[in-house]
Order: sequence, then C-alpha cells, then structure tokens
Amino acid sequence: MLADARARIVRYTPEEAAADHDLLLVDLRSVDERERAGVIPGSKHVAYSVLPWRADQTSEWRDEELAGPRLCLVCAHGESSSLAAASLIDLGIDAGDLIGGYEGWLESGLPTE
Repeated sequence: MLADARARIVRYTPEEAAADHDLLLVDLRSVDERERAGVIPGSKHVAYSVLPWRADQTSEWRDEELAGPRLCLVCAHGESSSLAAASLIDLGIDAGDLIGGYEGWLESGLPTE
C-alpha cells in the first residue's frame, strides 16, 4: 500500500520543501508530538484523522487555507504522510509529502520552533 501511494505522489526532500515558497507544509502529527518535538515554522497543523474533509473544499468542514496551494504533508517519519497524500490525490487535491517526515527535516538541520 505504501509503495503504491508513493508511486502516485510527489515526494519532497526537506531542502526542496524549505525552498519552495508555493508549498503549504501541513503537519499531521498529534498535538503531543508537536509540543514534544517542535514544529516547522509556518507549517499548518491538521490532524491526520480529519485531513480529508478539511482539505476537500466541497466539504462543510473544509479549511479554506488548504484551498489552492500545493500541499506537502508532514508526519513523524514520512510514511503516514505518503498514504495521506495519496488519499488527497484521489480527491483531486494537489498533495505530496516530505521525505523522512519531521525527523528528516531535523536531520537536515533546517529551522524548527
């Protein structure tokens, strides 16, 4: 399932994601994970469990900040985000994910808060 998802999405290295100002980084990690480990500056938090109806702009529970920009989904290690991005692609939403997730971002030495 993971291999199938990854074959259908764009995957960004941390450096690519940091340099692409047209991407909206969407952090899928729990509030606890974010408080414990930190966050990527400027990222938007949307819990994985509610992502499909927040990103789907035809949903009554949509988040309009998710409309329009390309989305780069971020989880802890880059696995859940691949599955989530593929599900958004199925909804017609331009989504990819961050290779290595938040841990990959940290290992790249990019800024966190």
